[in-house]
Amino acid sequence: MQSVHRRVLPGFSLSLGYTVFYLTLLVLIPLGACFLKASSLSFDAFWAAVWTERARAAYRLTFGASLAAAALNAVLGLLIAWVLVRYTFPLKRLFDALIDLPFALPTAVAGLVYSNLYVPTGWLGRFLVPLGIEGAYSRLGIVLVLTFTGFPFVVRTVQPVLESFDAEVEEAAAILGANRWQTFCRVLLPALIPSLLTGFALAFARALGEYGSVVFVSGNLPFKTEIAPVLIVARLEEFAYSEATAIAVVLLVLSFAMLALINLLERWSKRHGS
Repeated sequence: MQSVHRRVLPGFSLSLGYTVFYLTLLVLIPLGACFLKASSLSFDAFWAAVWTERARAAYRLTFGASLAAAALNAVLGLLIAWVLVRYTFPLKRLFDALIDLPFALPTAVAGLVYSNLYVPTGWLGRFLVPLGIEGAYSRLGIVLVLTFTGFPFVVRTVQPVLESFDAEVEEAAAILGANRWQTFCRVLLPALIPSLLTGFALAFARALGEYGSVVFVSGNLPFKTEIAPVLIVARLEEFAYSEATAIAVVLLVLSFAMLALINLLERWSKRHGS
């Protein structure tokens, strides 16, 4: 008698078909169109479009600012998640809800607010600019807004892991003579690294594609504060569609490579941390 293997959730084939269909429609086709448009250029024309001095400066700023913002988010996100999970204080639920504000707030609003705060006449700029700290129309301003738009990813990935920790493990470490710092570094941190890397990757990916907030706070000066998405828009405004698509392809390839490297590090940390 032939055995029949039933799945717990029926409709697997249908749901998989819908998933592949929408993934193809929303992701694969636009990406394929991007590569197809860029392929209309010859290799020399493609290289001339994507490897100018202005483009290289935009790549460096885009990836450098995104990495710096993601690293800040990893530290700040861990700290905020720790406070929200381990401590009880007034208006805790309100502060926890405010973590998701960058998800709901239009990024252009964030860029306008940051630029108004850090200009020489702004609430913060009037104190920081005399000290030589320029948070508007500078690279620092770009890192600040990218940190703002990306930090919820780290908090929301680390928070459930902290909530799942058993207090008895920390008590056992204390009984064995470990102080608080040793308990954190040797007991808690190894289990937190995979979620931290996940949050870091999400914040990094979010920062790479950010445009709305940066365009208001950076000043968009070529070779100084111009990021790659702004350069793509500049090429589109010049009706150089193939050149703009070529720059987008380079950004896509570099982004995929960086995310693949981060995912490999995440898998390695899970394998060696278990």
